[in-house]
Amino acid sequence: MVMAFFVIYTRLTPFNEVALIRGGNHAAALSLGGALIGFSLTIASALLHTRDYYQFLEWAAGAMLVQVLAYNVATRLLKMSKDQIEADNSAFGGLLGAISVSIGLVNAGALS
Repeated sequence: MVMAFFVIYTRLTPFNEVALIRGGNHAAALSLGGALIGFSLTIASALLHTRDYYQFLEWAAGAMLVQVLAYNVATRLLKMSKDQIEADNSAFGGLLGAISVSIGLVNAGALS
């Protein structure tokens, strides 16, 4: 599930995180890392609290959707994410990562 999220998330963002990270871009690493951690928090909670595989998959799909929507809302409100990430603004990448982790914690809490 985490790998599926990684592929979907990196395809939906307006920049190539993997290429940026390979080039040493800290902002892209912080943003993507936060998204992966946030999603994984929900997945971990789903593993602990769901009764069957179908319910787990529903929570995983919901978590993916919420993480992508949170990214879209945050970047629209901040109106500068692509430029800031590509310019390696670590503070901005950290903020996007923290938003993703926060959303993941709320999702994980909703399961318990």
